[in-house]
Amino acid sequence: MIIYLLSAVIVLLCYELFRRYFPIKGITCKNRIGEKDIVILDLRGYNEKGTLKNVAMQIPYAYLRRHYSEIPNQSLHVVASDRMDINLGVRFLLRKGYSVSSFEIIGCACKGGIIDGV
Repeated sequence: MIIYLLSAVIVLLCYELFRRYFPIKGITCKNRIGEKDIVILDLRGYNEKGTLKNVAMQIPYAYLRRHYSEIPNQSLHVVASDRMDINLGVRFLLRKGYSVSSFEIIGCACKGGIIDGV
């Protein structure tokens, strides 16, 4: 019985680590500010000053579950302050059926899209 319980705890721990820290393949880091037909979604907190001018929507990750229905069903460019917010936010959006084409981490250079995945 202890072995089954321990196995279940290990599986749940591995799942949470995967969800938070494992990169999402197929979504590249790009600077897409100024492109048309792409909705820029900012997942940073409301209290973080944004340096981006053309942000279409700002929904912090903490409020994403409540307000994801307000996001238009177009290709998304996700902006966040760190990799964990990108991982969690993009996984949530993909699970809800949105198309995420790229991401950007504020304060981290994308190097022209060389970084593949998160």
